[in-house]
Amino acid sequence: MLDLQDLIVQYGYWALFIGTFLEGETILIIAGFLAYGGYLALPWVILSAFLGTFAGDQTFFFLGRSKGIQFLEKRPRLKRKSERAFNLLHRHQILVILGFRFLYGIRNVTPFVIGASNLNPLRFFLLNFLGALTWAVSFGYLGYHLGTLAETALHDIHRYEKVILIVLLAGATLAFLISNLRKK
Repeated sequence: MLDLQDLIVQYGYWALFIGTFLEGETILIIAGFLAYGGYLALPWVILSAFLGTFAGDQTFFFLGRSKGIQFLEKRPRLKRKSERAFNLLHRHQILVILGFRFLYGIRNVTPFVIGASNLNPLRFFLLNFLGALTWAVSFGYLGYHLGTLAETALHDIHRYEKVILIVLLAGATLAFLISNLRKK
């Protein structure tokens, strides 16, 4: 029978790939944290996340390229909203393509809209590659370093736990006394 650590090691990279294919910031940060704990290897975490986000963005780009305009024509409300995205894309194409995955909640929509804009697929491929690599490295290391901070904080808590306990008890006593004085 597999325990939790075995499950993470055995399926963690696949789960990370699927999670980053669909969205991914949270799962990548958690995977980076698990890499710090020794459950996963950070280079494999970054590679899995890169491949997942890159594949997802390419998929949504080509869906937008083949069905995007038809999809938006049938939904006038979405079409009006997407026009702002098209305008932003035409003014700041490189920045949008490199940076959209860093803006929470729009990662899957943006490649679809970019695909619908008839952008050159090779241009998107190259910029998407750079953006996905930057994102995977950034968030992977962020999760890893959060592990470092958590360990440091937990280590320091043991050193200061008596002081923290005294401060909490003093605060609770003070709040109790003030409450009773107000009642009188």
